[in-house]
Amino acid sequence: MENMSLPTDFGPDSGGRIKGMCIVKPIVYGNVARYFGKKREEDGHTHQWTVYVKPYYNEDMSAYVKKVHFKLHESYSNPNRIVVKPPYEISETGWGEFEVVIKIHFSDSNERPVTMYHILKLFHTGGTNDIGVEQGKGLVSESYDEIVFQDPTQLMHHLLTNSKPLAMSSWEHNTNFEEKKKKTLKAIIDAKQKVRSEIIMLKNRLKLARETISQFKEEIAKTQENQYVI
Repeated sequence: MENMSLPTDFGPDSGGRIKGMCIVKPIVYGNVARYFGKKREEDGHTHQWTVYVKPYYNEDMSAYVKKVHFKLHESYSNPNRIVVKPPYEISETGWGEFEVVIKIHFSDSNERPVTMYHILKLFHTGGTNDIGVEQGKGLVSESYDEIVFQDPTQLMHHLLTNSKPLAMSSWEHNTNFEEKKKKTLKAIIDAKQKVRSEIIMLKNRLKLARETISQFKEEIAKTQENQYVI
């Protein structure tokens, strides 16, 4: 029998939780969409899309996830969709973009569900700030996030630390988040440097303005003294 004994620091109100323990589970959520090429005659739909939640690293989330609730637009039949095993995704067709509410419920009911909000993206606008990424003939809009389990229960700790690989093959995402992280970090560093340079420039301008004002005051004072002398 497996020994599940864990170091614990239970207080009177801990509820059986492991104090000081923090476990982070990175995830990716978003959608992929593909254009039909034309509007479908029977319903006017233009795209097929899939909205999903998946682990960032290769692991079977069902070890600690009980179900994932996807809330779609009210125009869909049964907008509340429940998925109880991987892959945690919903596929549909449609013609418009809307907000999808994604709620993750955990195997231990003592852990509160986690809710995320994703704008279903169908159209690539081509702007510089567009989060859509074209992959082949489709479009991908996905985000990286982290679920933080602070002071988990003993059961949840066991589930979180005993997950198995989801697939034996290589595990890749549509988005290269490591590259995106590097670019974002560089953009932040460049922005900070630009702000520092602008602050220095403004300080120099302020210094020059104060020196100019001081000179004007000295000239005015001298003029007034000369008037009194006369």
